[in-house]
Parts: sequence; C-alpha cells; structure tokens
Amino acid sequence: MILLFGPAGSGKSLQGQILAEKYGWHWLSVGQILRNQNDPEINEKLKGGELFDDEFVSGLVHKTIAEFEATGKNMILDGYPRDAWQAQWIIDRGDADKISGAIVLDVPAEELWKRIKGRGRPDDTEAVLKRRWEIFEQNIYSILPLLENENVKITTINGVGEIAEITARIEGVLRDWSLISGINEYRDHERSYGE
Repeated sequence: MILLFGPAGSGKSLQGQILAEKYGWHWLSVGQILRNQNDPEINEKLKGGELFDDEFVSGLVHKTIAEFEATGKNMILDGYPRDAWQAQWIIDRGDADKISGAIVLDVPAEELWKRIKGRGRPDDTEAVLKRRWEIFEQNIYSILPLLENENVKITTINGVGEIAEITARIEGVLRDWSLISGINEYRDHERSYGE
C-alpha cells in the first residue's frame, strides 16, 4: 500500500488514478468513499469543507481496504490518514507494516488555486480551500513522524510541472522502493488538473 499526501489541488488524486490504471493497482480516495455514500448529510459537510469524525472515516476506510486487499493487488491510498488520530489508528491495528511508503506532493498555494478554479466542484470555494490547506499543513507535520517511527519510507517530491513529469517523479520513487521496474514513460495529453 502506498500513501499519497498533498493538499486540495496538488494532483494527488489524478496521479493516484494514473498509477492505478497503469499498473493495475487499486486507487482508494477517502473523498470518493464519502461521496459514494450518497448521504445528504455527508454531502452537506463536504460542501462546507467540514471534517468528519475520525472513527467514522476510519471504519469506512478500513472496510474498503479489507475488500481491496482480498484481491491481492497493490493499493494507492489517497487522502488518508488525514490527522494524527487516524495515523495512530492505522498503527494500532497493525496496518503500518502494510505500507510500502508515503509520497508527499509539494505544490505552492498560488499554483494550487490556479489548478482548482477549473474543477467546478460545489465545495471548491476559496474560503473552503484555504481552510483545507491550513488543516493539511497542520496535520501533515503530526502524521509523518508517527509513520517514520514505524519505519515507513517518506519522500517529498516537487508537484509542479506537466502531469507526465510529476508521474515520472513518483515512478522514480516507486522504482527506488522496488515497487515497479524498468523505465516506462506515461503520455496522456487528454488529462488535466481540472478533472
């Protein structure tokens, strides 16, 4: 299992989907799991940029991980853990040793906002996104030390550039971790950050 971290607009979901599609892995997004519940109350909280109860989210994620794990395929976990409580929850259940590594996409705020403007999601207001970015910054610095203490490899990469360039940077890390082999360039001119 690979963890992908990055604030809203960093491209982590797009990169997770590209890698999952390319290597036949599962892509697991907490945001998508929540949206898939088709629950008006959940949808309202998503629109307002509110955080969800850790135990509720962790239960949903754990259930989905177990379902995906049964297939024997590698998994890319996008947007989880979101805070120290969730990271500790993974550790306490012995799931940390299933994590091959964590990749953090580093993208400046101006670039994030530029990318997000075109997505058209109802919860993509400037106020909501600013709040999400602040929460991400606060939480990532509490999550990473917990994972490091469990010997999880962590690499930060530059998340600015063409989509294929960023994919290649991630693949370089995955090759270093022996999760993929060979040199395999990804070209898909139809994809954009606005998806």
